[in-house]
Amino acid sequence: MKPAGIFIRSGKVKDIYALDSGHLLFYFTDRVSAFDVILPSTIPRKGEVLCKLSAYWFETLGVRNHMVRLDGPNSMVVNRLSMIPVECVVRGYLYGSLYDRVNRGEVTIPVERVLAGKMPMPYFDPTTKSEVKDEPITEEEIVRQGKLTTAELEEVKQSAVLIYQRMSQRGSKAGFILADLKLEFGRDGEGRVTLGDSIGPDEFRMWRASSYVPGKAQESYDKQVVRDWLIAEGYRARLDEARKSGGRVPDPPSLPDDLIKRVSERYVYVYESLTGKKL
Repeated sequence: MKPAGIFIRSGKVKDIYALDSGHLLFYFTDRVSAFDVILPSTIPRKGEVLCKLSAYWFETLGVRNHMVRLDGPNSMVVNRLSMIPVECVVRGYLYGSLYDRVNRGEVTIPVERVLAGKMPMPYFDPTTKSEVKDEPITEEEIVRQGKLTTAELEEVKQSAVLIYQRMSQRGSKAGFILADLKLEFGRDGEGRVTLGDSIGPDEFRMWRASSYVPGKAQESYDKQVVRDWLIAEGYRARLDEARKSGGRVPDPPSLPDDLIKRVSERYVYVYESLTGKKL
């Protein structure tokens, strides 16, 4: 069924429609992206998981957010926000791009350089928000570029870390480790900083606690398995080279059927484990 409202734009995963001057409708598709590129394959039930799991977090985290109500299995009505052009990443474990940057000496933090090692406290690691490629940005640059005031940045940082801690606690009860998390915030009609966007396996990296062993790559219950496959296929290397040289972004390959099935099953498993509800 065609979503209600006036179509505004398509993001990597969501299609956005205007309902009225104060409300939007988010339609969560089954599209999948990696390395800021939309892939030609889709993941069955992915949109439903992202929509319903986002609703679960918005309803239970106890922080101001933009959700109004669900409008079907894949659609959410939200309040309009003026989005802050910063992606707020919180990391509890040394993994992914942070591990690479630490090893290259680009980031200095008091932590042992062990892949997937637990850090002594959550680490706020913001990035720019880009349609091409998100890049790390320092807190000083955020303030200097006028993206947030010092007070707003502190509010956003504290809120992001608090959300990470609350989600980590819930994940732990379900047998998961929340390795890291990406959040987005905006300002509502009264100028208040408000949690927006969505919170699902596209926005976090989650591992099974029972199989966690530091010092090696972890089995992920999110879209990391898609990234890993693209790296093994050499697509990540081709993409990085094209971006570095300013060349045309190479077309991404289609995902194999068995990987699509595995990712779909893991998204559903994460939703049902975290919420205690059947999808």
